[in-house]
Amino acid sequence: MIWIILGIVAVVVLSVILFFNISYSKTKTEFNRASIMLRNKTKGTNDVFTVEEIKGLPAPVKKYFNYCGFIGSRKMTYMKATFKNVTFKLGKDKPTLLIEYTQYNFVNKPDRIALIDSSLFGIPFQGFDSYIDGVGSMKGVLAKSYTLFDQRGETMNKASLVTFLAECFIIPTVILQDYITWEGIDETHAKATISYYDISASGIFTFSDKGEMISFTTDDRVATETDGTSNNVSWTAICSDYKESNGIKIPTVLKALWHYKEGDQVYFVGDQIEIEYNYTRETN
Repeated sequence: MIWIILGIVAVVVLSVILFFNISYSKTKTEFNRASIMLRNKTKGTNDVFTVEEIKGLPAPVKKYFNYCGFIGSRKMTYMKATFKNVTFKLGKDKPTLLIEYTQYNFVNKPDRIALIDSSLFGIPFQGFDSYIDGVGSMKGVLAKSYTLFDQRGETMNKASLVTFLAECFIIPTVILQDYITWEGIDETHAKATISYYDISASGIFTFSDKGEMISFTTDDRVATETDGTSNNVSWTAICSDYKESNGIKIPTVLKALWHYKEGDQVYFVGDQIEIEYNYTRETN
């Protein structure tokens, strides 16, 4: 009887190990289906960025276009960004993971999806952030089947919209869209407001003297923990280490942090970034 029990346990353990190591993941499948659907609805363009169309933008935004080399370059209609070995904190006082992070941002509408691929205590963990047609969600799945959290609602919709705004300088065709309005502050600061799906969100962009966009700060992105609790906390995204690729300067280090009363908490640090636009080679 003991040997039978041990045999059953061994089979179960082996089955679990095999399940964890196969490539199939329901969460990854959802992400891939969403990316295919959104890309299939997006058409490319041969238009290029011109001096004429940026003349009404605040001074530091115009300087960014010129410094980074976008004037005269082809406009993109969506972007794929891949991050390797990202340091990611699940939440306040929660574990820190090493993750791979893949995201798509689209221009025609502020749609955005992102996939987290990692492990938690040796068990596969995937996260799927989605903002499609004005509906935002953030889901975390452990062991490929157990949903740890699945956050939705008006707060998540607004947080997703302002996150899209924060990333507009990485896919600058977005900057020129009618759903974003701009307000000049001074030579190194500009305020932007994004309005879509009956929601508005705003933030302040900060630029270096030479024209790099170096940070975005907003009060419109509520900190929602994995247990569902929310706090009104200022949020900042930081870009640094600009490098030239195919004639375009792009940041190669991205960070995100919350400004809690107890002190700032950096929860996302990515320094191995590959950005592909839909007029360049794209991997699936």
